[in-house]
Amino acid sequence: MDTIFILLMILIMIASVLLVIVVMAQNPKGGGLSSTFGGASSAQFGVQRTNDFMEKATWTLGATIIVLILISVVVTGKPSATTAPVKVPTQKEAPAKQSSAPASATTPAQTPAPTK
Repeated sequence: MDTIFILLMILIMIASVLLVIVVMAQNPKGGGLSSTFGGASSAQFGVQRTNDFMEKATWTLGATIIVLILISVVVTGKPSATTAPVKVPTQKEAPAKQSSAPASATTPAQTPAPTK
């Protein structure tokens, strides 16, 4: 199960790096990679296709990361059937020690009342 978790984490990291690259290649104003290939005018052939590809790649990679994370949670969240439950030993406390002194030693001595 550890190897599956490691494989899923590697796939999540690869998808995350690809998502960062795709997002960084985009321009928030609509230029980005599409203006590099299409030139200054956005009316040229191929510009709209590049924007569509970048947007689809962004959504696909985002969805892939979410699905991989959910799969990793489901796979690692269940306890395996081969592992026995661990029993924690209970600690037994020693009984409290009793005082061996006589009871009269712990009470104050009685003094006679003064006479008038």
